[in-house]
Order: sequence, then structure tokens, then C-alpha cells
Amino acid sequence: MKFNKKTVIFLISILLIVIATAFIYQKYQGFLPTPVQQQPLTRQQIEQIKINSPITEIRVYKSQRKAELMHHDQVIRNYTMRLGFTPEGHKQQEGDGKTPEGRYEIDWRNPNSAFYKSLHISYPNAQDRAAALQRGVSPGGDIMIHGSTTGKIPQTRQTMQYLPQKDWTFGCIAVRNSDIDEIWQLVKNKTPIMIYP
Repeated sequence: MKFNKKTVIFLISILLIVIATAFIYQKYQGFLPTPVQQQPLTRQQIEQIKINSPITEIRVYKSQRKAELMHHDQVIRNYTMRLGFTPEGHKQQEGDGKTPEGRYEIDWRNPNSAFYKSLHISYPNAQDRAAALQRGVSPGGDIMIHGSTTGKIPQTRQTMQYLPQKDWTFGCIAVRNSDIDEIWQLVKNKTPIMIYP
């Protein structure tokens, strides 16, 4: 079978396009959005939860990439989430990319967060600070539950629902912007948060 010059150039071009597409997909697949698994709550549903089953605790399951809002032992709402870029194990020091494990509380909030809105987790506690001091390192801080896109861009349906497929934070817990809107309204300051491995 004999190929003319145009056919060879065409086939080489197709091959290069396929290779380039595969390379780009491999490099950036972690930034592709995670499928949405639940619809956002309505304002009325949020008010009903606040009255009938107020949130008493947040439970985070790192290995499952799941956060649950609890009313005592009842799961009220659960969210897919992403963690620090090296998520396994308890946070040891500033810059390690780990999300802490253990019992903390939501102690303040930031409506103008770099990632839309954020709730601060009370890490480091006294035990974390003592362990870091013993190792001669900073324990780090500013661990938040926050959105996944910046609040500095217009919030469209796509940006409100965006959540990357891979872990990407510096130790925070990232959820969709629409999810942090719900969490913001449902969770009061001083709410305990238990972060499991």
C-alpha cells in the first residue's frame, strides 16, 4: 500500500493531536470538575433544618473525602470534599500539606475568603503546639473549610458547583461554593468538628 505525501502529513498531524490531548488530559485531569451528587438546599429547607435539627457537630472522614453535618447521631447533610496536597496523616507542621486529625471547633468565619467563604477550624490546639515545639517547627494554622473557587470572579452556576477531582489545598477542607453557602448558614461558631483519618 502506497501513501502519498498529503496522507502521511495528515496521519502524523492526527497522531500529534492525539498525543498532545493525552498529555494535557494527564497533566490537568485533577482540575476537571467532580460530578454533582446533590442539589443545593433551598432557603426554606435551610430554615427548617435550623429549627428542627440544628447542627451539633461536623464529622470529616478524610479517607472517604466526605464531610457530614450532624444533629446528634443523625446525618443531616453530607458533602464531597478535597484536602491538603499530602492528605494522609495528622498535620505536623506548617507547609506539610496535611489536614489535621482530631477534635476541634469552628471558631470564626471569613465572608471575604480567598476561596469564596470560609469557616476557621481551631487548629492548632495546645497539644498540636506542644508537639510542634518539641520538634522545633511551626504547627501552621489558618486551617479552614472553604469553597473551591475565588470569590473575586463572578459566581455562575458552574463556579458555584465546581470541585476539582484531586486534593489541592495547603491543609484546608475544600467544598463546592454552593456547599460552603449551606454550611455557612447551618453551622454556628463553637460547633465541634471531628476529623477522622
